[in-house]
Amino acid sequence: MKPKFAMYWASSCGGCEIAVLNTNEKILDVDANFDIAFWPVAMDAKYKDVEAMEDNSILLTLFNGGIRNDENEEIAKLLRQKSQILVAFGSCATEGCIPGLANLSPSQEVIETAFHTVSTENPDNIYPQANYEMPEGTIHIPTINSRVKTLVDVVPVDYFMPGCPPESHQISAVLDLVIAVVNGEAELPPKGAVIGVGDSTVCDECTRQRDVKKVTKFTRAHLVGALDPDLCLLEQGIPCNGPATRSGCDARCPTAGAQCIGCYGPAPGVIDYGARLISSFASVIDSNDPDEIERILDGIPDPAGQFYRFSLAGSLLKGAREAV
Repeated sequence: MKPKFAMYWASSCGGCEIAVLNTNEKILDVDANFDIAFWPVAMDAKYKDVEAMEDNSILLTLFNGGIRNDENEEIAKLLRQKSQILVAFGSCATEGCIPGLANLSPSQEVIETAFHTVSTENPDNIYPQANYEMPEGTIHIPTINSRVKTLVDVVPVDYFMPGCPPESHQISAVLDLVIAVVNGEAELPPKGAVIGVGDSTVCDECTRQRDVKKVTKFTRAHLVGALDPDLCLLEQGIPCNGPATRSGCDARCPTAGAQCIGCYGPAPGVIDYGARLISSFASVIDSNDPDEIERILDGIPDPAGQFYRFSLAGSLLKGAREAV
C-alpha cells in the first residue's frame, strides 16, 4: 500500500494550496507515490474519516494556516495524532502571517470590525453564535481564540516550510526528497529543520549594489519616482526587509524593483525579526546622532506592518498585551 498524504487549510488565504497546484505535473508524482487520505480543498473528506484512522497512519501532513479558532486547534491536534511527519507549511503556520496582525487588537474588537463597521451592512446587529438551535439540531460554529497562534504553539512540529506561499520550485524539491525517502533513496533532515529554503538572507541572493549608506529618510517606493535599477533598495530609502529575511525565493521582489516584505521568515540566527530589521535599517542611515536616527526610523510608514507583517504571532511579542 502507498503511504498516506494529507493537507489541511486552517486560518489562511488558500495561497499555499494554490502553490502546491502550481507545481504542475509534479502533483502527479504525489498521486503516484501517495494515497491522498485527507485534503479538504481537493477532495470530499470529513473529520470523522480522519478520527477513524489509526494513529500515525498518515506519513506526511502539510498543515497550512495559523490557529485562529478552536476548530483549527482541534484539527491540528487530530492531525498531529494521526501523522508521522507534520510540516508547518507556509508563513501562516510557521509565523502567523497576515492574520497574526490581528493580535494587536482584542478578539472582540476584531469581531466588531467584521460585523459592525461601515463596510458591513448589519442593521440588526447580528453576530455569530457558537451554538444555534435549528429544527434539524444544534449548529456549532468555531469560536475565535484570543489571539492567532502558530502551529508549533499548539502541537509539536517536525519541519517548518515558510513562504507566503512557499515557492513552487521549493515545494517540488521537498516533494522529491520525501518521495526519495519513501523509496529508500534518501534520508530526512533532522527534526525541527526549516526546509524548502536557503541558508542565508534575501540580500545574499539580490544582485543590487550595496554599502552606499546615505539614507536620510524612509518612504514608500511609489513616492520616490525613478529608482536606481542597480542600487540596493534599502539604501535608496525604501524599507526593504531583505537583511533579516531567509533566502530561497531568488530575491524575486527586489529584482523586480519591489522591496522584500519578509514572507520567507527570519533568516538563520535571527531571534526576533523586527529587532533585526530595526538594527539593519539604522545601519544605513547617514547620521551618527541617536536622536536623528530615531527620528528617521520613526518616519517608516506602518512600522508594525513593516517589522511584523508575517511574523508577529511567532515573534517574542506575540501581540499587544490586551490581545493576549
